[in-house]
Amino acid sequence: MIAIAELLGYPVAAALVGLAGGLLLGLAARLGRFCTLGAVEDFFYGSTTARLAMWALSIGVAMLGSFALVATGRLDLETTLYVGTPFRPLSHILGGLVFGYGMAIAGNCGFGALARLGGGDLRSFVIVLVMGIFAFVTISGPLALPRLWLEGLISWDVAEIGGIAGALSALVGGQPALWGLLAGAGLIALAFGSAGLRASRPIILSGVAVGFSVIVAWWGTYMLAYESFGETAPASHSFARPLGETILFAMTSSGGGMSFGVGSVVGVLAGAFIGSLFKGHFRWEACEDPRELRRQILGAALMGIGAVVALGCSVGQGISAMSVLAWGAPLTLASIFAGAYLGLKHLIEGLSPA
Repeated sequence: MIAIAELLGYPVAAALVGLAGGLLLGLAARLGRFCTLGAVEDFFYGSTTARLAMWALSIGVAMLGSFALVATGRLDLETTLYVGTPFRPLSHILGGLVFGYGMAIAGNCGFGALARLGGGDLRSFVIVLVMGIFAFVTISGPLALPRLWLEGLISWDVAEIGGIAGALSALVGGQPALWGLLAGAGLIALAFGSAGLRASRPIILSGVAVGFSVIVAWWGTYMLAYESFGETAPASHSFARPLGETILFAMTSSGGGMSFGVGSVVGVLAGAFIGSLFKGHFRWEACEDPRELRRQILGAALMGIGAVVALGCSVGQGISAMSVLAWGAPLTLASIFAGAYLGLKHLIEGLSPA
């Protein structure tokens, strides 16, 4: 990896790490039906916990691997975006609710839209474009000032504590890595309490693959950040800002812009394409209902805004941030699920009462 970085440059090497992990994520989405909204929908309306348990399994695997890296000195929690950023509970709650509601309205999160686009669903192309654009509208466009105002209302600089694991270490004793390893093992055990999960080998393999993709991301990008003296930063998968970065890279790549996020987005598309071909599911689809398109555009815009406000999407906060036990991760994940439930309730009972 270091030899590749010295030959091609550290940003390109980081993009290759993202590409490798993205391939795993794309394959998991197409082969194991890994999907945030699908997990919420199954739980509330399908009376099955298999895909929700797959989420718990992926988080548990990611957490075990991430804290194993911490224990061996191959990852510093404070250098990660999620632990190193001040804890802003209002941003996590409101951003998560907005993202979750938008996800239900659009019918997909950013990651799910990429996975479906890799299978030929052109409706998801609209979601990806609108979400990426509105992410940057919120980062540095007209919505940046309201976002910064919200962030300033309640903001606690807790980076030195080292996240939830660091707090437990200070309160109870033991190394932070120990608490992270215990939490990861507990989530895996909880996941395997689901009969639906235990009965499906593809679901188990997909959950493990998603967790492993996060481990690869933290390991590879932390190593590159260390060797490059900060030219690149430790990163893991998230699909809000990286969608916008990929759009910009597609338009201005001669000026640079290669990053882990760009590689991750391309990797998910490629992995989903390969997985859809393997399953025989690839087919071109387009939107035929203007009302459906309107909901998808609105939902994608809300997701782009919500993910930036909450500092991550369902994958960014729900798996990557959870893997390092960042303060905002459980709060954001709970808010995303609540927002998704409200959105589904609105669609099913509000728009189609029959």
